[in-house]
Amino acid sequence: MNDSPTSSSPSPHAFPSGSGQRPDGATAAVVLADGTVFWGRGIGAATSKVGEICFNTSMTGYQEVLTDPSYAGQIITFTFPHVGNVGTNAEDVETTTAAARGLILHAPVTEPSNWRSAQHLDAWLKSQDLPGITGVDTRTMTRRIRDLGAPHGVIVHAPDGRIDVEALQKQAADWPGLTGMDLAAEVTCRQTYSWDQTTWQLDQGYGRMTAPRYHVVAVDYGAKHNILRCLAALGCRVTVVPAQASAEDILRHEPDGVFLSNGPGDPSATGAYAVPTLQRLMENEKLPIFGICLGHQLLARALGIETEKMHLGHRGGNHPVKDLATGKVEITSQNHGFVVKDDSLPANVEVSHVSLFDGSNEGLRVKDRPVFSVQYHPEASPGPQDSHYLFERFFELMDSAFTKA
Repeated sequence: MNDSPTSSSPSPHAFPSGSGQRPDGATAAVVLADGTVFWGRGIGAATSKVGEICFNTSMTGYQEVLTDPSYAGQIITFTFPHVGNVGTNAEDVETTTAAARGLILHAPVTEPSNWRSAQHLDAWLKSQDLPGITGVDTRTMTRRIRDLGAPHGVIVHAPDGRIDVEALQKQAADWPGLTGMDLAAEVTCRQTYSWDQTTWQLDQGYGRMTAPRYHVVAVDYGAKHNILRCLAALGCRVTVVPAQASAEDILRHEPDGVFLSNGPGDPSATGAYAVPTLQRLMENEKLPIFGICLGHQLLARALGIETEKMHLGHRGGNHPVKDLATGKVEITSQNHGFVVKDDSLPANVEVSHVSLFDGSNEGLRVKDRPVFSVQYHPEASPGPQDSHYLFERFFELMDSAFTKA
């Protein structure tokens, strides 16, 4: 089989891709900056969005993926074909408004078949102003991203079929891309708020934390709700502050620990205001700090470690990561396009986790402070709970700090 980025076996669902004329029945397209066009049928909002096109390999959780704020600025190609078949509901969202800019699917969306479904995916996409396209050969798109890197593109859903390919190509080519872009400022909360909702239980739904042991201040760079739920479920009273909060703003709440959330964009751009704050917080040698995803990258930069854009990033629920302290391998959920460069760590910092896919950095630990971080998402439960111990580790650090105080 020819494994080039523009070839795959014929598919009964896929429209032809290339730069030719619009096929009959096409009401949507993905137009790349180099002029390549993927045609299909539109779903969701009748609009167009520009962004970086990535792929996600998860077999479930498409609603969680689409509402993850870390996907701001991105159009998601789902490699799993049966997206939409379980519908949508109000419980599986990770933020109030979807952060992604569109989705690319292979098969048509079927009627939902799940007892938790409350709304068809198409209707939900319209409510979120998200355009989608079906009928795309997602294998070809995925190979292209794998071999050539994540392209800039525009997704358009035009029910009348009027699609100006030349104008959309120019829009894609003119888009500046994610490098140097501070998207955390776009998805963060606008004011401080409290969180006490705990994790979901069958036949019970979400619970409430009523007897807090510790107070955690969570810095919202684009926090997923389920991360906050995991903290609350362990007995933490959570105060969420905006990404731009200063160290003084955070310390004013008298936290027992500080959590640095996930989020989108370039950590070097967000770091312009986040790094001085984190350096100030780490002056307190007893304050536990735990970072995830963008929080991990920002913590690294605050420690003097560089970050860089990846060729195609890690996105999916099947990424093996090794914990170097225990030797155990976790199956993790990941979503990041930037990575920490760990080739020249400060003497007081060590690598705690590594990717078994490509050997890239997946975690850091500061040796002389209760500070650690990971690149992946322990709350997303792909293992299903391989990485939940990280929240417990954070809680234990607060236990230890309280005991020594």
